[in-house]
Amino acid sequence: MRREVTLRDVAELAGVSSRTVSNVVNGYANVTERTRERVQRAVDELGYRPNVLARNLAQGRSGQIAVVVPYLDTPYFSELLQSVIRAARARGYNVLIDQTDGDPEHERAFIAHGSRRLLFDGVIFSPLGLDQQALADRDPALPLVVLGERTSDGGFDHVGIDDVTASRQATDHLLDLGRQRIAAIGDQPYATGEAAQRRTRGFRLAHQARGLVPREDLIISTPRFNRPDGAQAMAHLLDLAEPPDAVFCYSDLVALGAIRTIVSRGLRVPEDVAVIGYDDIEDGAYSNPTVTTISPDKEMIATTAVDRLLLRIASDTPPPGLEMRAPHKLIIRESTAGRTTATA
Repeated sequence: MRREVTLRDVAELAGVSSRTVSNVVNGYANVTERTRERVQRAVDELGYRPNVLARNLAQGRSGQIAVVVPYLDTPYFSELLQSVIRAARARGYNVLIDQTDGDPEHERAFIAHGSRRLLFDGVIFSPLGLDQQALADRDPALPLVVLGERTSDGGFDHVGIDDVTASRQATDHLLDLGRQRIAAIGDQPYATGEAAQRRTRGFRLAHQARGLVPREDLIISTPRFNRPDGAQAMAHLLDLAEPPDAVFCYSDLVALGAIRTIVSRGLRVPEDVAVIGYDDIEDGAYSNPTVTTISPDKEMIATTAVDRLLLRIASDTPPPGLEMRAPHKLIIRESTAGRTTATA
């Protein structure tokens, strides 16, 4: 039976101390690049795997991170969570998942003083019910990375895409098609609707850059970004005296609901109404028609969030909070391009 490779074995092969090997495998910065490479070669050659449980216990950690999202039944979050779990597992961490339903008190419990008694070392947090001020009133010692809605206040990291630029790109695509009455579904003009407000801003900027003024009656607010919200908003828009000939939906789920209403009225997508969504969920690639969308790099969002959180967990002096942008791209499909020219 093969003996388990120890940290001392790696140290002897690399010609360094056990402390140096520990610094390398734990990602500490006080090691030269040459030494780090020598230790890594020894780790790879011997097949050394650190005892994560023992390390965490020695450092007073649980080896678990919490990921807190508003809804688990939303495909965007379920797809993102899969990437977070893979990234955390590859780095020796388990993931605790909680759904808040956007309830402010439930969300506040995860970032309040003493929250780590819930057996996690840090939180990746996508708040919906807490505004920026409430988010600032948190345990300053809690390692925290925020996704989506809120921007960094300097004490935590924020990872997301540039909503304004992405929304402007989506609207530009519809304008480039020659559409003249473009609607927007998903605005949320209240304190906790920052992401939606940024998308509305991008929608307006795309019009303004061409000397156009968007019609205010075509900008529709919704409580959530779900199929029923899109279906109901689209019904209202189609009842207008001058209904839209295109619609920018603030999520793919909203787009799917809107398409359902359009088709049920005997209209065609995209011939009568072009539709573009946001998030690039898997359902959008298999719907009929397939949905043109803004595709955020969910894998990079997840990996960046995990790496930044683990850096904060490992640091005695946490680094300053950063605003980190993941890339996005426009994916043109049948809901704007039609069946003959659509690309997947």
